[in-house]
Amino acid sequence: MSKYRDNPEAVAALVRDTEIHKDCYVDEELFRLEMENLFANTWVYVGHASQVSRVGDFYSTTVGDQAVVMVRHTDQSVRVLYNRCAHKGVQVAPDGCGNTGKFFRCPYHAWTYKTDGSLLAIPLKKGYDFPEFDACEAKRGMKPVGEVKVYRDFVFCRLNPEGVGFEEFFGDSLSTLDNMVDRSPEGKLEVTGGVMRYMHRCNWKMLVDNQTDTCHPMVAHESSAGTAVKVWQAAAEGTPKPMAVELFAPFINSYEFFENMGIRVWVNGHGHTGVADSIHAAYSPAPGYLESMVAAYGEERAKRILGDVRHNTVYFPNIMVKGPIQTLRLFKPIAADRTLVESWTFRLVGAPDLLLERTLMYNRLVNAPTSVVGHDDLEMYERAQQGLQTRAAHWVNVGRLYSPTEHGQTNAVTNGTNEWQMRAQMRAWVKYMTASMKHGVSA
Repeated sequence: MSKYRDNPEAVAALVRDTEIHKDCYVDEELFRLEMENLFANTWVYVGHASQVSRVGDFYSTTVGDQAVVMVRHTDQSVRVLYNRCAHKGVQVAPDGCGNTGKFFRCPYHAWTYKTDGSLLAIPLKKGYDFPEFDACEAKRGMKPVGEVKVYRDFVFCRLNPEGVGFEEFFGDSLSTLDNMVDRSPEGKLEVTGGVMRYMHRCNWKMLVDNQTDTCHPMVAHESSAGTAVKVWQAAAEGTPKPMAVELFAPFINSYEFFENMGIRVWVNGHGHTGVADSIHAAYSPAPGYLESMVAAYGEERAKRILGDVRHNTVYFPNIMVKGPIQTLRLFKPIAADRTLVESWTFRLVGAPDLLLERTLMYNRLVNAPTSVVGHDDLEMYERAQQGLQTRAAHWVNVGRLYSPTEHGQTNAVTNGTNEWQMRAQMRAWVKYMTASMKHGVSA
């Protein structure tokens, strides 16, 4: 018997003001419902337009548990299609990226489709010369997702054709993407450096929670970043500080630093750490960069752009953006206890190469499968996934600095160690999980 399907009241009861029921992280039925409801009815990141810069370029990925392909159509628009042949269901585009030319060709029976998904040709077409075929789903070709939005070259989609609008869903949180793009003197980003992927044996929401958890860095990262700083402190006086030390050191800042840093909470589960300060605020300047920004934007605006040093911005449900260091992490749900993490890096077009070098080094040191900082977190996630199997306790606490007045606020700044953002994420989780159940909407 189903415990949660078609039971929005039971789902809503899993999230209290300051507690989250462990089923949210371990229950496979809830995971399936997340795929059908949450990931189908919110705006989910697909990729970046620079990954499909030429007509016919494609990139195969997933949105929730659905295989999709992002492709540059002949009219220069970016399309997102379900990666499924209308004939026998074979995935048409291979994994990864490439260029398909003017059409996709299924590798099984050679049905072909234009890059907007419409059916182009069928071998032995005379075998389908009957009126009923015109009414078949297959005649309509590769199905496009419900809606696609390209915002400053970041490509998002909503799987369902009806639902919350893009601007309504993201609201003021889009300012983080604006700032990230504006850091280029040309106002343009390019994906570069490939992608780093590694599997986590934990629920995807644990990673999302972690992005605004500022009470763990000085504890969990003491053995990695803390050790790097101690080694540096033993260096001979006058030794130039390596870039790696600049990147590691802020992870072990004090509680007071993170409290004063601040958190901003937006609607629909979006928010960011780093309002008044950030771990990215004290990097060495890149020669010539400020001058190029001033030339592009004027002194006042250039300083305003570079002075906005947000730490982690969470775009609910499953991405995190670091504008000042030009990285994006995507938390791809695989199962209730499996999450594939993708870490992407971007080049600021027109900016000094030193900034890209810093971005790539940060990704290797912190986000890579071979990183040291990231594995501190990985061990905590996996211990939590194991610990939540305990039958003696049922609730995860997210009550730090809770106040009843936070309900209904849509753009608030608070203490940097407040768990308000985690609570807001789970309220958004309830909102989109239960709305579909109440209205009978599914992907």
